[in-house]
Amino acid sequence: MSVRATARIVATRTGLPVLTGEGPLAPRRTRATGPGSRVTVVGAMTAPLGGDRLAVEAEVREGATLTVDAAAATVALPSRVPEPAHYDVRLTVGENAELRWLPEQLISAYGSELRMRTQVELAPTARLVLREEQILGRHGEAPGTLFSRLTVRRAGRPLLDQELACGPGAPAGWDGPAVLAGHRAVGQLLVVVPEFEEKPVAPLLLGDTAVRTPLAGPGALVTAVAPDALLLRRVLDEALAGLLDGLSGPPPTGPPEGPPQDTGLAYR
Repeated sequence: MSVRATARIVATRTGLPVLTGEGPLAPRRTRATGPGSRVTVVGAMTAPLGGDRLAVEAEVREGATLTVDAAAATVALPSRVPEPAHYDVRLTVGENAELRWLPEQLISAYGSELRMRTQVELAPTARLVLREEQILGRHGEAPGTLFSRLTVRRAGRPLLDQELACGPGAPAGWDGPAVLAGHRAVGQLLVVVPEFEEKPVAPLLLGDTAVRTPLAGPGALVTAVAPDALLLRRVLDEALAGLLDGLSGPPPTGPPEGPPQDTGLAYR
């Protein structure tokens, strides 16, 4: 039997007025190591399977800071239902708000078919760190079929629209030298901060299989492939440290809703 479930998170300067989940999606308030709130998504049951429709919605309201991570990797598995699974992520970040979206890897197991879509809406002064990692197959097995699309809009205008298709159901060439070239771990890191508007990030090769690219807006995208999840995470972590080194957060604007919080990125 297919599952339909939605988790919803709303963050304000004073906390988490909305934190709900259904079925396999169990968001939990966890201790933050920096400013703002932190939520960890815990898998309460095996999902996504064929035919499942899962969704996570997160809204970070004006002046708030939120970090969302996960307790474990998400594994797309095959099932007897001859339909793809769907996983939708919808993120909204308000004025002078900040979201760090840092889930664990998505593993596309052999025989599975997953269609994942992440949609992000950013206010002009919003700040975003978003990481996505896809692992094609568990250890020693062939991958499932994965279609993944990331779209980001800032101030109502497109900032990024990128799609990736991998596995036996993808168009020919997905594993060729121009795409994955036999690698089984692929990821991207997106950083959007107002500082990049005045001082755009320079394009940069990050080794043989990763690149940093400036966007047509205050953002930078790191795209990487690697032989395994460990090496992929290392590349993305180093890229994030390089992008955020020296950045300081914006000054607070307007009266706070509660006790003042530092809304700037404070990684270093």
